[in-house]
Amino acid sequence: MKSEVETLSPTRVKLTVEVPFAELQPSVESAYRRVGTQIRIPGFRPGKVPARIVDQRVGRGAVLEEAVSDAIPQFYGEAVEAADVRVLSQPEIEVTNFADGELLTFTAEVDVRPAIALPELTKLPVTVDDADVTDDDIAEQVKVLADRFGTLTTVERPVETGDYVSIDIALTADGEPIDDGSATGLSYEVGSNNLIDGLDSALLGLSAGESAQFDTSFGGPMLGKQGRASATVRSVRTKKLPDIDDAFAQEASEFDTLDELRADVRARLERVKRLEQGMQARDKVLEELLAKVDVPLPERVVDSEVDGRREALGEQLAANGLTLTAYLASQDESLEEHEAHVRVDIERDMRSRFVLDAVATQQELGVAEAELSEYIVRRSSRAGISPDEYARQLVNSGTVQMAVADVLRAKALAYVLEQAVVTDASGREVDLNRLDTDAASE
Repeated sequence: MKSEVETLSPTRVKLTVEVPFAELQPSVESAYRRVGTQIRIPGFRPGKVPARIVDQRVGRGAVLEEAVSDAIPQFYGEAVEAADVRVLSQPEIEVTNFADGELLTFTAEVDVRPAIALPELTKLPVTVDDADVTDDDIAEQVKVLADRFGTLTTVERPVETGDYVSIDIALTADGEPIDDGSATGLSYEVGSNNLIDGLDSALLGLSAGESAQFDTSFGGPMLGKQGRASATVRSVRTKKLPDIDDAFAQEASEFDTLDELRADVRARLERVKRLEQGMQARDKVLEELLAKVDVPLPERVVDSEVDGRREALGEQLAANGLTLTAYLASQDESLEEHEAHVRVDIERDMRSRFVLDAVATQQELGVAEAELSEYIVRRSSRAGISPDEYARQLVNSGTVQMAVADVLRAKALAYVLEQAVVTDASGREVDLNRLDTDAASE
């Protein structure tokens, strides 16, 4: 077999493959055996029909056509390996020459990974937010804690933002009650705006026993549809917070004094902010790296991923009784706008994968069994299943190599981050080793 590769673009090549007829002979013999099992000839067992009889019954041309179809994937794979390209899509194959006993020639156009020239990976500059904790930050966290220990007291006045009300709700569409569209004695914090559209505005100024009707839009299976809602206030309550003092510290924590509680809150906030610095540094170093690399993208592959995302979204919405049209209306965007955003995300993800794969190759990074096991444990925990079950799913779905690639890219990004110069907004160097310690403690 002889093959040549022609570069059509940075992300697409054309392979021209020539196969002498002698190298096709194993495929021809295999094709005769397969065809022989499909025909019944008196005096011959299935699969033992002589080639000349098969030719008489189905024609040698049909056998050769099957042999070529069977052989092309093998020779295509050999040509890809010889060309040392990493394909990204199914090839478009065209047989350009073939006749009985003659040379088989075919071409294969296919999308491939682009060659990437990496910049100098050391000392990439990255700036992250300061991790300083202010007195206001501490006061806010203590207030959140105090809110958990607040007590609700009934008041005889109209509803105000921040009040807790007990309400009855009824929803209608086109004048008819909707299924599961009513509730009685529902507790709701006015101003949280997390129940139905228009409710918070309608409740303001109402007193116990009063009602309001208002237009609203629905979610769930009725996403995007309009209707009417009725809300009746049963009671109005306000929350009284405890005094922030030593007694509160003793009730709400393991500390004896408010100063000790505040010191613990400060330490926790500092750890959280340093972890946020670490995540920000990770994201920004990737942005910095991508900004320094020209990464051409295979448009056909991008288009295919956009189509796949659209189909997956449609199936997910349909499973929940929704339509793509209603979903887009709820997001106030057209299909074109939605897919433009999806395309941006896909292109960024693809650039990231290509660049991190190039870093892993350049630095000769590998994945140890322990690292893959840690990945499986982490992912299985998020999925709410056992590590063994998650591993089985990877094997059964044929995505083990995708998992390995994820681990390898994470290692590549960690390598780039280790080489970077990370400073905060105040110009202070950020100790990434301390971030690892904080992450472990969290």
